[in-house]
Amino acid sequence: MSAMDAAANAIADPVRRRVLEALAEQPLTAGEIAALFPISRPAVSRHLRVLRESGLVTDQVVGRHRRYAIEPSVLRPLARWIAALDRATRWEPNLDALETEVHRTRRDRQRATTEPSRRSAIESARPSAAQSPPKPAAQSPRRPAVESVRPSAVEAQSQEKSA
Repeated sequence: MSAMDAAANAIADPVRRRVLEALAEQPLTAGEIAALFPISRPAVSRHLRVLRESGLVTDQVVGRHRRYAIEPSVLRPLARWIAALDRATRWEPNLDALETEVHRTRRDRQRATTEPSRRSAIESARPSAAQSPPKPAAQSPRRPAVESVRPSAVEAQSQEKSA
């Protein structure tokens, strides 16, 4: 049996889960653990033996007593396996990113609604397009601008009349 299977079998019993919860707070002796449950001391000892054999609990002899402590690292592979099955945990990073984008979009929209008044004040201080001098037309870099040698139709008619 693998360590993960042993841990899963050990936490299948509700009494053993409550023992682990109590040991998560602080290390306890078998007598202190037995005082928490309405079951016999031999039954508590059997539960502690299952937890100890699965590796979830370690014991240390202190004088005449055994002090039990939780070993949470044994649960990590099982917790990772359960988390991989949980679709919500796979979506968390994506939902966090979506939340960030929503906040950013709201902030940008709020800035856009408050900034038009600033923009209009800035634009009114600038000279308008009618006041600015006209810009020269851009010339093609290949050909320099050459005045037309051929007279326009209006100029041709006026030259014929005067001749």
